[in-house]
Amino acid sequence: MNGKGRSIDNIAIEINFKALKYEEVYTNDRQNIVGVRTEIIRYLDFYNLNRFHSALGYKKPMEVYRKERLKAA
Repeated sequence: MNGKGRSIDNIAIEINFKALKYEEVYTNDRQNIVGVRTEIIRYLDFYNLNRFHSALGYKKPMEVYRKERLKAA
């Protein structure tokens, strides 16, 4: 950690939450919490398993994670 209040400490998770809010939460209208939870879980699965990320060389996060785990083993 770089110290209290440093924005770079949380940049990765903040980018993830921004994507979640702008791509899922703000664009869809739901009437109950069950629908919200279901759609957020669905979106996070999509984000990690199916969505290509430019910061990862247009690879999927889970694909990169699994390759790194195999290297470490």
